[in-house]
Amino acid sequence: MHFLRDYLDKMAASENENRQRQIVVLISGSGTNLQALIDAQNTPALPNTSISLVISNRKAAYGLTRAQNAQPPIPTAYLALQPYLKSHPGKTRTDYDKEIARLVLQGKPDLVVLAGWMHIMSESFLDVLGGETILDGEPKVEKPIPVINLHPALPGAFDGSNAIGRAYEAFQKGEIKNSGVMVHRVIKEVDRGEPLIVKEVEIKEGEPIEAFEERSGEAVIDILDLMRRKKGKCILIVYSTA
Repeated sequence: MHFLRDYLDKMAASENENRQRQIVVLISGSGTNLQALIDAQNTPALPNTSISLVISNRKAAYGLTRAQNAQPPIPTAYLALQPYLKSHPGKTRTDYDKEIARLVLQGKPDLVVLAGWMHIMSESFLDVLGGETILDGEPKVEKPIPVINLHPALPGAFDGSNAIGRAYEAFQKGEIKNSGVMVHRVIKEVDRGEPLIVKEVEIKEGEPIEAFEERSGEAVIDILDLMRRKKGKCILIVYSTA
């Protein structure tokens, strides 16, 4: 995984490794993984790290409430695809993705985390964060902003929405013995980017889905902490667009 090694080398040479780092989190639903990140910010699991902005493409996403109830409250933003297209005749999905990138830049992130974000990002989003496209009225991104996705399933299993619920149902039917969580790099195909870290999560016979959901959230923090401890750095070093 050369992109990890190269980025680690760059971080090791940085003079600002101990500064406060900021994460922007994109969500679409209940925000289970977001809550895990909220609980972990500025702790040994995510040291010197805070969430600067939470963005949702669904107005009713409970993750927005989680962000607003955090201490201190985390700023939030909302922008949905269809309302955007209706209010901007002639605009396309690509334009929408650029506007999401514009919102992301407002959070001045060191890292962007897709945590249950149910919208496949086009190349236009990654081009803005990578510094290849400059948005009107915005400065050029001088240093590419890494983008990773947290997905509560094993690679190739339960892609897309409601992964925890579908895994739990499959376990009840005897189709699987366990599930898992993974962190992977973002590409055009949903949840198909190269996995960076994968952790299995046990599903216990007779347990309610809420218990499995909670354990999945704990596993997310475990793998983020593992990434940090492997190199003695924080989570922000684990991914590079290079």
